[in-house]
Amino acid sequence: MGPPEALLVMGVSGSGKSTVGALLASELGWKFYDADDYHPEANRMKMSKGIPLNDQDRIPWLCNLHDILLRDVASGQCVVLACSALKKMYRDILICGKDGTPRKCDESGKEEKLPKVKLFVVHLNGSFEVISGRLLKRKGHFMSPELLQSQFDTLEPPSAPENFIQICVDKGLSEIIASIVETLEVQ
Repeated sequence: MGPPEALLVMGVSGSGKSTVGALLASELGWKFYDADDYHPEANRMKMSKGIPLNDQDRIPWLCNLHDILLRDVASGQCVVLACSALKKMYRDILICGKDGTPRKCDESGKEEKLPKVKLFVVHLNGSFEVISGRLLKRKGHFMSPELLQSQFDTLEPPSAPENFIQICVDKGLSEIIASIVETLEVQ
């Protein structure tokens, strides 16, 4: 696959995606995006009321994020994206676009390949107890702690052939960043 053009820092709410993603981007000299900043207002309202988002809510948001990643990597900018991306289908959309497959038909019906983002997935994982404890201490975030169980239920951890590592959130931030950077150096 070659070196990644983009890193996805994923996990359930409260796993530390935004903090780890921002620090990692700073360490690597890459651009950082927090996917939460790109949720439409309707999604934010649902989550603040404790209503889990469904695929219809998420797919346009993920397509927008794919377009942002594609635009940046096409211009030579490497990117770190903090995004829950709990299902494999969501990660496929971030890589390939709308239907998660890197192809479309042109006007003549001939299939053409769409550009893909070379994405390396960093899965921040931890126990329900650790992460729920973190969420209870949070203030001013639109994700309610009650939604955490639905996120754990939805979570499809990355697996082969996805290009990924899993990092336990029980480690210190500097150890987490060092592990990710070390892994990237051997990619």
